[in-house]
Amino acid sequence: MMRVLIVDDEALARTRMRALLAEIAQPATEVVAEAADGRAAIELCDQLQVQVVLLDISMPVMDGLEAARHLAGADNPPAIIFCTAYDEHALAAFEARAIDYLVKPVRGERLRSALERAEKLSVDDRRAPGSGLGNRSRSHLCARVRGNLRLVAINEISYLLAEDKYVVVHSDQGEVLIEESLKTLEQEFPEQFVRIHRNCLIAVDRLQGLDRDAEGNLQARVQGASRPLEISRRCLPAIRALVKHL
Repeated sequence: MMRVLIVDDEALARTRMRALLAEIAQPATEVVAEAADGRAAIELCDQLQVQVVLLDISMPVMDGLEAARHLAGADNPPAIIFCTAYDEHALAAFEARAIDYLVKPVRGERLRSALERAEKLSVDDRRAPGSGLGNRSRSHLCARVRGNLRLVAINEISYLLAEDKYVVVHSDQGEVLIEESLKTLEQEFPEQFVRIHRNCLIAVDRLQGLDRDAEGNLQARVQGASRPLEISRRCLPAIRALVKHL
């Protein structure tokens, strides 16, 4: 019995998918939950050991392509079958290792074929190294905290601090560790974050001003940070320019 999660922001579409699954009946499936956005889908997959996700693309909070990217990096990723009204996202979907891309209205035989393929996939087949997002940046970062996935919205982050092999995400929800490099994050989010030191990026929209420490060195005052943050000489000109526009 395959454990299936249906993800669509339209309740009627979820109801229709349930009915279609019941109609085709093979391979045997169990709908363990429904979700209306990508973020909820990730949390439910982590909690319920979902094996197959029937995933829409255009949704609020987090779209299906980004959700697929996060799910593909899980320890035991589910098989992703996109079910969408549009065909223009097919390339990005397969870059995210989707096993099939079904255009609504979904036909029973196409869904049956996709589920049969999902039943045969190994974990490695379902795990994706790529982004599947093209040039678009994510709306969330994903961390693992005590074995559970934790999603942090980009707009809730104050600053990112590199420590050893990890990056500490300081956000409105507290601190979490992620296994990504500061350089990669800087490249992905050039509009949202600016480097103030070799080991620190701050959120541009949270920069409040500059302070001087006891030695006369300038530091960044950042909303959400418990203390001013050190600015390197190399980064200082860019930060001064930003402050002028506050």
